[in-house]
Amino acid sequence: MSRELAILLGTAISLGAIHTLMGPDHYVPFVAMARIGRWSAAKTAWITALCGIGHILSSVGLAFAGVALGVAVTRLKAIESARGEIAAWLLIVFGFTYFVWGLHRAIRGKAHHHDHLHEDGDGHAHEHDHTGEHTHVHSHMSAEKMTPWILFTIFVFGPCEVLIPLIMCTAARQPMSSVALVAGVFGISTISTMLAVVMTSYFGLSRVRLGGLERYSYALAGLVVFLCGGAIKWLGL
Repeated sequence: MSRELAILLGTAISLGAIHTLMGPDHYVPFVAMARIGRWSAAKTAWITALCGIGHILSSVGLAFAGVALGVAVTRLKAIESARGEIAAWLLIVFGFTYFVWGLHRAIRGKAHHHDHLHEDGDGHAHEHDHTGEHTHVHSHMSAEKMTPWILFTIFVFGPCEVLIPLIMCTAARQPMSSVALVAGVFGISTISTMLAVVMTSYFGLSRVRLGGLERYSYALAGLVVFLCGGAIKWLGL
């Protein structure tokens, strides 16, 4: 292995980890959805990894197409920027929708009293909620099934801005086998960092109990994802 290739591989590892840690969208949505969806550790890990793979492959495909067609880095970065806008808005819409749905679910699930008056004049009252109703079970299951695929779609649009110049720079001085190696190492670094942060947070939050706020956990998760998308869109994180 040449010294130059070794430097490029080291750069790929560093950039993969740094760009993941600096982008809350790489881990916050998974932590939030796993917490309220009561996902198992295995489910959380494979959903995170799957979304990470989609995230990397979409940018790698764009970069390799740019290399093959001789497209300038600036044009590819403009495309990545547009994809970033789409991904941020998708997170915002998804988070807000989930927040509204979670709030509605919490309000419908609030315990309330019913008073009953019998023919003999005696009466009684009982308390119940609607969380166990058949329609709500189907609504909950539908949301649970759709969430991983919604996250995957968002991550396919999510850009890897640092990957484009890295691949283009490598392609200008190295054979395509080295370009593929650098891209692969970047992807492994990114997905490994995602898994490390998500799973550490997963096991840490599993000990946290929301108490009276548990009823609002779905709404809170949606709000967290919404704020994550907003931070990317309006704060440039």
